Amino acid sequence: MGEQQEIDLTRPSAARVYDYYLGGAHNFAVDREMARKAIGMWPELPLIMQANRAFLRRAVEFCVASGVRQFLDLGSGIPTAGNVHEVARAADPGARVVYVDNDPIAVTYSRTILGDDPQTSVLRADLRDPDDVLAQARTFLDFSRPVAVMMVAVLHFVGDADRPADVVAAYRDAVPPGSFLVVSHATQDGQDGQADEHEDLYRRRTATPMTMRSKARVAEFFAGYDLVDPGVVHLPLWRPAAPDEVDERPERFAGLAAVGRKR
Repeated sequence: MGEQQEIDLTRPSAARVYDYYLGGAHNFAVDREMARKAIGMWPELPLIMQANRAFLRRAVEFCVASGVRQFLDLGSGIPTAGNVHEVARAADPGARVVYVDNDPIAVTYSRTILGDDPQTSVLRADLRDPDDVLAQARTFLDFSRPVAVMMVAVLHFVGDADRPADVVAAYRDAVPPGSFLVVSHATQDGQDGQADEHEDLYRRRTATPMTMRSKARVAEFFAGYDLVDPGVVHLPLWRPAAPDEVDERPERFAGLAAVGRKR
């Protein structure tokens, strides 16, 4: 698929901008410029990204505790500190992870960071093409056993024209019962105009415009899954590790989180 894709360093990359938000070093001046502009509009953005990363950690730990040892991380970006393989293997050293991204630089960095780790694989592919992703992933994961499909902070980069519910359903149909779907998603619920400005910035500056969605629309992605308590909630409210992790205004984090178990 994307191996012929040119690397465009004149436009920011969502993966590299996210890396900057998390304090990573795998980004370029064009990414940092956009990130600083976004933070100028929305000063809480780094906190939102950290809350998203904390949700990822809790969700992976939950999946491992529920018996899952295989992870398919779609739109994975750059696996900097605290990513799926580190969290999963801290809980079970036998966990296996496939990272998937269509950003060529993110993939190159990922392969460099992970090296010859035999329990991880990095695919350059587009999550919107499930047939291609799954064909590659099957060489590394056993789809007769449960798989956690991770769609963390990525579905808001799949526009409605690309039929995101159908994309999610294709991955659901490829995994056996007992598998999990892990989603976090940008939302305008509880926000004011800064969410609109943020969407507009991504639309103007990147090749991956953002589509924020409501709680009801995010819940639609879980057709065929049983939502794990507490359902679709703002990021800090999904199974916080301690009561003091819950912000008094969780809606200000502008992200929804949920985990579902395939029936």
